[in-house]
Amino acid sequence: MHGAQPPIKVLVCDDERHIVRLIQVNLERQGHVVITAFDGKEALEKIRHDKPDLCILDVMMPHMDGFEVLKNIRQDPETENLPVIMLTANAQDKTVFEGYHYGADMYLTKPFNPMELVTMLRR
Repeated sequence: MHGAQPPIKVLVCDDERHIVRLIQVNLERQGHVVITAFDGKEALEKIRHDKPDLCILDVMMPHMDGFEVLKNIRQDPETENLPVIMLTANAQDKTVFEGYHYGADMYLTKPFNPMELVTMLRR
């Protein structure tokens, strides 16, 4: 039998508050610590301040989209290795390719099953 997974600190950033809340509730049920942000600028501030273990970013957000946040993460030596899961309602190859080009680790397409995300975190 496997032991319990240690809790991780996850930043969830999406401008759709109900999506953030859905992810937050499901991750907290698994014992993880969840930090929330609702636009790209706020996400970068919280990444620098709270130092999460993982970041979940929506692609389309106000002030700074998820790709810009991802580029900033990868250009900063303190955060360049931070795992990033991108959320998108647009699963077109171009969007997914662009995310991987900038360094996304995984993609999750909206709508999604919250347990799919929980399973991703176990990997």
